[in-house]
Amino acid sequence: MTAAAAVLLMTASLAGCGEQGVKKYDKLLDKDSPVVITIWHYYNGVQQTQFDEMVNEFNSTVGIDDGIIVEAFSKNSVNGLSDAVLASADNDPGSEELPNIFGTYAETAYVMDNMGLLADMSKYFTEEELGEYVDEYITEGRMGSADQLKIFPVAKSTEVMMINATDWDKFAASENITYDNMKTWEGLADTAEKYYNYTDALTPDVENDGKALFGRDSLANYLIVGAKQLGGEFAAADENGNVTVSADKEAVRRLWDNFYVPFVKGYFAAENRYRSDDMKTGSIIAIVCSNSASTYCPTEVTVSDDESYPIDINVLPVPNFEGCDPYVVQQGAGMSVIKSDEKTEYACAKFMKWFTEEDRNIDFAVSSGYLPVKKSANDITKISAHEEGMKDYMKQTFETAIGEINGSTLYTSPPYENSADMRSYIQDAMSEKAVAAHEEAYGRIEAGEDRDTVLEEYTNDAAFEDWYNDFKSGFDQIIGNG
Repeated sequence: MTAAAAVLLMTASLAGCGEQGVKKYDKLLDKDSPVVITIWHYYNGVQQTQFDEMVNEFNSTVGIDDGIIVEAFSKNSVNGLSDAVLASADNDPGSEELPNIFGTYAETAYVMDNMGLLADMSKYFTEEELGEYVDEYITEGRMGSADQLKIFPVAKSTEVMMINATDWDKFAASENITYDNMKTWEGLADTAEKYYNYTDALTPDVENDGKALFGRDSLANYLIVGAKQLGGEFAAADENGNVTVSADKEAVRRLWDNFYVPFVKGYFAAENRYRSDDMKTGSIIAIVCSNSASTYCPTEVTVSDDESYPIDINVLPVPNFEGCDPYVVQQGAGMSVIKSDEKTEYACAKFMKWFTEEDRNIDFAVSSGYLPVKKSANDITKISAHEEGMKDYMKQTFETAIGEINGSTLYTSPPYENSADMRSYIQDAMSEKAVAAHEEAYGRIEAGEDRDTVLEEYTNDAAFEDWYNDFKSGFDQIIGNG
């Protein structure tokens, strides 16, 4: 091969990565012979309504012009969606035909990709187009040694701390503390102890009836992101995508000290399915939740059927561990495309490009509580321009979340064999045993045993060693089943 021919061949291959390379796929579409693409998602309520409206808008504009018809179906929940997709992939009896696009987290996409079912969407986007998206969102979607784009970001989220400012202000004034006391997990645990003692003292005739300050929705996020921040991540991927799974004892101890211990002592709590429900009943006054779940944060506390009172909400960043660089979770399902033909795959890409255009993606974000996925759209000034009808504290939520996205390291655990099982195990091993220990300890206290003596027994070094040995045994078993 001559040098000139080699250059020509290289130029032709690179064209597929540029604007002309992408535009060639437009010729595959035909408005007189439209392609129908199906989407399975997990949105419900307001999110589903907004998504359905946007699908209708696409079909009546771009869809008509280019010959694309989108049909969207909700599977009601993330777990329901994952179960339906995997059942279809396995051809389980009664399962439906796989959709063209499905919403997914990395764990499910990893399984589907190992079955050879996912399309590489990178060839349908120019490098300039992909560069418009938050870098970490694109990186999360790349899989395998070839670094192919298997999950496309459409709406993302992180976590924020929501505070019942009405009750906090009374406590803070009494104890001379500020929100700065809760910038770290260590500071939060210390503040929660103060709050327990403060509320206990409000009823001096009743012993040991202090209230919990704090609860969080996803304990798995605390554990997984915290372990990464502490230098002892549960799953680490090398440059070739190979994942090593381990449970660093020193990191796990700090995680245990700053959740398990305050939970057992009654400083943290989890009584209902979601912590926003616990805030609504007044069981706690601070929660960590997804910014997309912040729309459910209550604006009043219901003490009983006959008594309630309004509360103001303030929004703070999620605490970090003392002495560590700030990390926040990167979450929110993306969209994966099932391998088919180039015409169908490109039609899927056209819809996802359209859906993530700046103004449109901000509209969906504002209505659903998610964050837009393009760098230019993560601008509080632009988001505020779309805020008609937004709850008062939602602007704070977006401002705080965007500040975290721009000022912290985003982290999501790499997918691997049994990673979904490991995530569930890590969370349950901490939460279920903390709940059981709390109930047992307070049962003894109510029976007349000394509170300090009992709690020391459940939270000392020996208690950690027993807990860790059990935790590590189950951890290793899951690794062995990988």
